[in-house]
Amino acid sequence: MSDAERLIAAARTAAANAYAPYSGFSVGAALLMSDGDVIGGANFENASYGLTLCAETVATATASAAGRLREIVAVGIVGGMTGKDGIEPVLPCGRCRQVLNEAAQVGKRDLAIYCSGLTGGPVEEYRLSDLLPHAFGPASLGLA
Repeated sequence: MSDAERLIAAARTAAANAYAPYSGFSVGAALLMSDGDVIGGANFENASYGLTLCAETVATATASAAGRLREIVAVGIVGGMTGKDGIEPVLPCGRCRQVLNEAAQVGKRDLAIYCSGLTGGPVEEYRLSDLLPHAFGPASLGLA
């Protein structure tokens, strides 16, 4: 199984645990770590919408809490309306691109990003640097 297939499968598993009672839009993310481990995350909505956490942010924070932020090498993301046939690839929002960029710069990597629909469909591959060109991050502050 390729990294993309493995991450998309793990992201779909994570999406099944999404807490999305307000939007009904479930998202799962899976991070591939440098040693082959996979860390997952699902979106977590809040009645105060601005406090909602995206799946990519949850997964990245989980990796950071485990002391593994520098080890992220690739990301799989799926999303779609819960209970519907979601086959259109879902890409990370701007905030998540910035969060992933922090991990990428700390780890000195250009992350591979694999995106697919919640229940199937094609897998699209991107580089984080293509999704967030000229990014601001630790390197901008002389820290990476």
